[in-house]
Amino acid sequence: MFIGHFTEQPWQDDKTGLMGTQSLDLSISNAAYDPAVGARLYNRYLDEKIYAEEVGFDGLMLNEHHSTPFCMQGVTNVGASILARVTKKAKIVILGNVLPLWDDPLWLAETLAMIDMISYGRLVSGFVRGGGRESVSHNAPPHYNRERFEEAHDFIIKTWTTPGPFRWEGKHYHYRYVNPWAKPLQQPHPQIWIPSTVSIETVKWTAQHRYPLVLLATKLEPTKEAFQLYADTAAEVGYTSGTQNVAYLFKVHVDETEEKADEVGRKYLSGVSNPFLAGNEGAVNPAIMNLPGHTSRTSRRLATASFGPAGRFGVNRRTYEEQVKDYTIISGTPKTVLPKIRHVLEYLRPGSIFFWDGDGAMTHEDQMRSLRLMGEEVIPAVREMGEELELFGPFEVDPASGKSMEASSAPDKPAESHAGASELPEINA
Repeated sequence: MFIGHFTEQPWQDDKTGLMGTQSLDLSISNAAYDPAVGARLYNRYLDEKIYAEEVGFDGLMLNEHHSTPFCMQGVTNVGASILARVTKKAKIVILGNVLPLWDDPLWLAETLAMIDMISYGRLVSGFVRGGGRESVSHNAPPHYNRERFEEAHDFIIKTWTTPGPFRWEGKHYHYRYVNPWAKPLQQPHPQIWIPSTVSIETVKWTAQHRYPLVLLATKLEPTKEAFQLYADTAAEVGYTSGTQNVAYLFKVHVDETEEKADEVGRKYLSGVSNPFLAGNEGAVNPAIMNLPGHTSRTSRRLATASFGPAGRFGVNRRTYEEQVKDYTIISGTPKTVLPKIRHVLEYLRPGSIFFWDGDGAMTHEDQMRSLRLMGEEVIPAVREMGEELELFGPFEVDPASGKSMEASSAPDKPAESHAGASELPEINA
């Protein structure tokens, strides 16, 4: 089993009056931004990631969002680059780079290759389509979002796996000369994982490419349905998916007493508004929620099922108690959280999990206490659960071939067995 750590790295500053308010997404001026506070927070979150590796996490998950205080990582590759140099063992899991925003995916291919080399092959490169706020913030055409995502993906894979120079003439990207002097240390390329909030199109695309699918803090039942859709799609294209192909992110906080865990766990809902944090979503902004051509009606219906009758962004926000009841927030002492984590593992059977902690209004001290207790008692016990339940992660079993990684890493293994690289369409001239 693969066990990772995640936080959105939210803005925290009581002076701005943003904490605990239900703000309209993309409505907050950066006039409220204080670089001195930003400097402190960036270093705080890096310290927490470094400590997460020390206590035994296998992976450090990073993401990015744009023009918003709920996630300070506007450029996820900066944090990943720092961690590549200062950490030693943990995988650096970028979930992920927003491909449709990149007008020059060659630059991204070079950046990620450098991160992989600097980390000595510890990069997991996730790709995402991004939400409406990303399209608005960077003037990216929403109706071409999926097309740009898929073409940028295909181009990056070819750049990593095909000797240059070569020419690329696609619909959205054109290069007369592709020959980067930087290639990933991992061959043929780092593992690619795809996060989703239950988009039918994304689930199917991910399964078709044999990439691990990461569901992000969705309710258990629609998450299980999405994993089944992945398995069904895998069967349609000729392989059997397993625990190594699916992963789940959920909110877990551990503390020294039940009372303290309850007090701190409620802070998930009392930080700056975060549309991805149930109970603290903020107000609906229809200008970015329904960009033309960005999201299909089918995926919107499934998202409603995943996050409640009003959807993720509705006015009927789920309380802390409701989320504890449905296991989307797990808080307590090590003794009391472990049976709940086991329930999630038994129900969903993911080979990889990420504990989402240290978010909302949680302080540095809150996070460090939780990390210490996770390292001392929770992570070892969860590893035992994973072995007992035969939940194999993607570094134990190859997600593409279903073979043990010892066999997958054999020098004579053909490149096409990794992540479907050989199945990519040849669209360059």
